Amino acid sequence: MRRDDILQAAAQIFRQKGYNAASMQDIADAVGLQKASLYHHVNSKQEILLALLDHALDLLIADIHDVLASTEPADKKLHAAMRAYIGRLTAEADLAAVLLLEYRSLEPDLRAKHIRRRDKLESAWRDIIIEGMEAGLFRPVNPAVAGFALLGIQNWMITWFKSNGPMTGDELADAFFDLYLRGLSTAMDSGPA
Repeated sequence: MRRDDILQAAAQIFRQKGYNAASMQDIADAVGLQKASLYHHVNSKQEILLALLDHALDLLIADIHDVLASTEPADKKLHAAMRAYIGRLTAEADLAAVLLLEYRSLEPDLRAKHIRRRDKLESAWRDIIIEGMEAGLFRPVNPAVAGFALLGIQNWMITWFKSNGPMTGDELADAFFDLYLRGLSTAMDSGPA
C-alpha cells in the first residue's frame, strides 16, 4: 500500500462525504486496510487533509509559475493561466474539491499556514492583471477585486462541471476567458480573443 493510494482514496471520500463526515474507517475500507494498519501510513485525518491541500497547491503553483515565467503578453498569460488552472481542476476533481471546500476543516494553526500559501497563488493572478493594465491591454481596475472575481468564476465550476458533459476543460476555460475579458457588452468587439 502506497501513501499516494491512501491520499487519493481520502480525496474521493472527502469530496463525497465532506471532511467532517468522513472517517478513518471509510478511508481504510476504501484502500482495503484494517483501520489500525492505516495508522502505519498516516497519523491522523488532519495529516491527510493537510497533505491533500499541500499537494493541490503545489500542482497549481507549478502550473501558474510556468505561465508567469513566459514572455507572452498579459492577455495571453491570462488565457494560458486559465487553461492551466481549469485543466488542473477538471483533471484532479477530487483534489480540487478538497482544496476549495475543505480547508476550513484544518486546525487553526494549520489553516493559517495553508492560507498564507494559498494567498501566494492568488497574488499570481493579480500580478497578471496588473501586468496587463501596465501594458495597456486591460482597463484600470482594482486588481484584488478582479483577481477574486476571476478565481470565483473558475473555482465555483467544481460544483457543476461534468467531465462527460458538453464542454471540455479547455473549452470551458476559453469561454470563461472570453466572458471575463470581454464581458457581456455588445459594444465590445465580438471577434476571437
